[in-house]
Amino acid sequence: SAPAAVKRGEAMRIFTGAPMPDGADTVFMQEDVRLEGGKVVLPAGLKAGANVRPAGEDIPLGHVALQEGQRLRPQHVALAAAFGLTDLTVVRRLRVAVFSTGNELVSPGEVRAAPQLFDSNRFMLMAMLRRLGCEVSDLGILRDERTALASALQKVAGAHDLILTTGGVSTGEEDHVKAGVEAVGKLVLWRMAIKPGRPVAMGIINGTPLIGLPGNPVASFVTFVHVVRPTVLALSGARQEPLVPLPVRAAFAYKKKIARREYVRVSLRVAGDGAREAVKFPREGAGLLSSLVDTDGLVELGEQVTRVEPGQTVGFLSYASLL
Repeated sequence: SAPAAVKRGEAMRIFTGAPMPDGADTVFMQEDVRLEGGKVVLPAGLKAGANVRPAGEDIPLGHVALQEGQRLRPQHVALAAAFGLTDLTVVRRLRVAVFSTGNELVSPGEVRAAPQLFDSNRFMLMAMLRRLGCEVSDLGILRDERTALASALQKVAGAHDLILTTGGVSTGEEDHVKAGVEAVGKLVLWRMAIKPGRPVAMGIINGTPLIGLPGNPVASFVTFVHVVRPTVLALSGARQEPLVPLPVRAAFAYKKKIARREYVRVSLRVAGDGAREAVKFPREGAGLLSSLVDTDGLVELGEQVTRVEPGQTVGFLSYASLL
């Protein structure tokens, strides 16, 4: 039942979360007041309206609480629950088929011949897709045979929303993804001005989009962030929220070509003056998985940048912000 009204100069005890009595406008913490001779003695300095939560203070009547296209994070689920909702209309999870290509690859757990490598890209990409909320089909490794590759692409297209491959998109004679896509679908993009990750294929097979990423692990990671992530969000109907690089101070020198976007792997440290500094990974190479493990993120250098000098402000993207 509603508490009784209070008059000017009166106080009433209530509990956390209880409705305010009519006539009351401020709440004092019980531990901050004391009783003297039947009167409540209040501390000085508290403003009128303190410790009160007016109805509608969070989201006023008529305002949007959850926008269409919002990726639901825990805080969004909490907000829906605060409205008393028991279900929300959502887009189903995207179904993504993933496979690697190349005779030089074997899956972990299989017998590896001396010149072969264990396939790491496929597992990295599947983990990244799951972080984006996708249902992933692991199609294993396809060998370098364009007819078999084309047949596999056509077979999975109808049952998936996106096909993602890694490897087989460079210009070598044994890289057959380009030919396989053109045999059963349409290729719309072949290369991008990005480093690491120049060879990137994009196509359509029976209405299903396909993205072919490079075989080098770091190039595959960077192009996933740059190409696959926004594609997954678009197919899911999610709003595209641009990545906002954090300004940090470069602790390295670097040269690059104009008209190409580059991503430099860096670790962050706090300098003596308290500023955040980006320290470049000491080795180059798009095949160094350790460069992704032992760093904190990427410095993004735009197309018009040609050099970086120590002390210059650069844009830093943490790995946590990229998924």
